[in-house]
Amino acid sequence: METLLYVLLIIVAIGLITVVLLQSGRSAGLSGAISGGAEQLMGKQKARGIEAFLSRMTVILSILFFVLAILLAYFL
Repeated sequence: METLLYVLLIIVAIGLITVVLLQSGRSAGLSGAISGGAEQLMGKQKARGIEAFLSRMTVILSILFFVLAILLAYFL
């Protein structure tokens, strides 16, 4: 049981690191505001969907990470 929890914890940790690194920084919005209006019309909808997906995945993976860490601490 402990080995399974360790493996799941490592997989979730790698997934969480990957999802966080894929997200754009909060300062990226400032350069988009300066650049112009063409990006607002076409590119923002797709980017918003990807950002929303990455944000949801971050929340899900972080909750799963903490639950697995607590379960692992409980069984040890």
